[in-house]
Amino acid sequence: MADDQFERVLRQKLREAGQQIGEAKRAYRRAKLAAQADLPHDSEGRARIVCRRHAERRAVEVDPEGKPACFDAQSQDCQGCAEDIRAGDIETW
Repeated sequence: MADDQFERVLRQKLREAGQQIGEAKRAYRRAKLAAQADLPHDSEGRARIVCRRHAERRAVEVDPEGKPACFDAQSQDCQGCAEDIRAGDIETW
């Protein structure tokens, strides 16, 4: 009987821990999206950023991971741009 009770308590605690992890993930995603929402947008909803790679103003879609549509994984400038978007430190216009 004690084994059944232990298993029940263990399952309950694991379920609670899983729920807390899920809540933390959702809060993190909401915070990332809120930081992106702080970016200025054009009339079509695209973020207005200054492209590091081409040193020009661009209006681009930004995915939930903070990568602009023009992102090139091979470019150090693009990687820095995505990091700045996630941190909320991107140059805008």
